[in-house]
Amino acid sequence: MRDVHVIGAGMTRFAKSTKSLKELAGEAVVDALQDADVTTDEIQAAYVGNAVAGLVTGQEMIRGQVLLRPVGIGGIPIFNLENACASAASALHLGWQSVATGIYDVVLCLGAEKLTHPEDKNRGMAAIGTAVDVELAAEMADEMAEQMSGGTESSQRSLFMDLYAGWTKDYMQRSGATRENFAQVVVKNQHNGARNPRAQYGAELTVEEVLAAREVVWPLTLYMCSPISDGAAAVVLAAGKAAKRANGRVPRIRASVVVSGNVHDQSDPTAGSSARAARTAYETAGIGPDDIDVAEVHDATAPAELMIYEQIGFAEPGGGGELIASGKTSLGGTQPVNPSGGLLCKGHPIGATGIAQICEATWQLRGDAGDRQVDGARVALTQNGGGWLEGDSAAMAVHILTAS
Repeated sequence: MRDVHVIGAGMTRFAKSTKSLKELAGEAVVDALQDADVTTDEIQAAYVGNAVAGLVTGQEMIRGQVLLRPVGIGGIPIFNLENACASAASALHLGWQSVATGIYDVVLCLGAEKLTHPEDKNRGMAAIGTAVDVELAAEMADEMAEQMSGGTESSQRSLFMDLYAGWTKDYMQRSGATRENFAQVVVKNQHNGARNPRAQYGAELTVEEVLAAREVVWPLTLYMCSPISDGAAAVVLAAGKAAKRANGRVPRIRASVVVSGNVHDQSDPTAGSSARAARTAYETAGIGPDDIDVAEVHDATAPAELMIYEQIGFAEPGGGGELIASGKTSLGGTQPVNPSGGLLCKGHPIGATGIAQICEATWQLRGDAGDRQVDGARVALTQNGGGWLEGDSAAMAVHILTAS
């Protein structure tokens, strides 16, 4: 297996955008190519992650070909990947495989998503809700409708917010984590988002302000939930001469792991897909959790970040609340998490998120992260999950990158 390097990264601002999916994808791709100092003719293959264009824009097939033709990329193999919120990370994994095994020397990996719709505000939210077994989801929806009066409240949010609320209640019971701990995650990530020009949100909030915000579904308030966003992110991967040409500022992908979920005891944070993927990534890279300098994780809700701390080995089981309270995962702490602002503030255009995390890791390892730069960052981890199936994420990706 060859060493694979990220030689270019490009990303749009994540926000509710008037730009089309083509325009968003094109912006990210052009930026990544310019950053890598390569031309479209040098790209030998492309791997494109997108989750819901078929449902939101109507582009059900050949999405990658449609998105890349306007920027002059065609004729090469283009692979279309859908793996729910892990679509982009899955595209990256396959791109990494193709370069590591010597099939190609230079490839493009793109994640792009358009969740907002000019005429139907609920279309993107409904599309996200298909990242489950739809037959089981229909049964769950019927049960929720029976438990609620009126029946309109749940339609204003994703089914996943109800799922997250249930997991959060269970987590609070077994760990002792509090709503104040969840608010501390929001305060941290909002602070970071304010320093990221590509983030949708960012502000200096207090725990009290987070807790006083509108309740989405108890115990989650509005600030504790990631926002609907549009956006795209792209990276250029290379090995051999192409990587060496990039003047040495090219992070190396030391581990790329994608697994599927399995049925397990949800009270055991070491048993699920995130923990399994992290263990494999650490073993592949030859390091442990304590060696990670900076991490980007899938904080679709604030409590999820605490759970992920435990799953990836940053905290002992039940220790997520204590870790956030310690300040260790804040900018200036010893192991910052989500310096980009995370999904909570950067936003979560689901088919783009996994590669957006890789972009942030790349900039951190190159020292190009500006006001949110983690001092001395040499090793970065990204964790990105997608979908839900019988008690676990349907797809889970963990990547580890190093500065050289």
